[in-house]
Amino acid sequence: MNKGKLIVFSAPSGSGKTTIVKHLLGQEDLNLEFSISAASRAPRGEEVHGKDYYFISLEEFKKHIKAEDFLEWEEVYRDNFYGTLKSEIERIWALGKNVIFDIDVVGGLRIKHKFPEETLAVFVKPPSVDELKRRLKQRSTESEDKINMRIAKASVELATAPQFDVIIKNYDLPVALEEAHQLVKDFISKK
Repeated sequence: MNKGKLIVFSAPSGSGKTTIVKHLLGQEDLNLEFSISAASRAPRGEEVHGKDYYFISLEEFKKHIKAEDFLEWEEVYRDNFYGTLKSEIERIWALGKNVIFDIDVVGGLRIKHKFPEETLAVFVKPPSVDELKRRLKQRSTESEDKINMRIAKASVELATAPQFDVIIKNYDLPVALEEAHQLVKDFISKK
């Protein structure tokens, strides 16, 4: 099978990584396909199974772990697992496309360690923790407790930024989008 490139975008919730990834998916010159992660949680808001995530039960997720079906997986919060099925990467490579991930920092770094040459690992840095909190509240998809849990996790995630290949500072979205596009374009053009 012809392997494409792996483009990892990681950041604390609310940093803008999903906005950046969606923008890049719309750029035909990059030949990207979104890696749909598996999640052991229920859909939130408008999320759709097979488009945003593969929503599977906790029991089913644990069976996949035992069978070593994941490229990477993580218990992000108690009994709340996320992971990348190996079959998802194989599906995208079979299409002749490069894989783009919108993934937590632990999963992103695991992919980088498993495929160091094929992976561009990008960390999206938010303007501030206060701005993160404002963005998460603005979404209106989670309780105050969940938001506080995400904010507490954000400081730990921000400390991992130097382990990534590149840090994009998302202080000005149009600038961040252009920087991300150029980075990915340069990376995929390398043999």
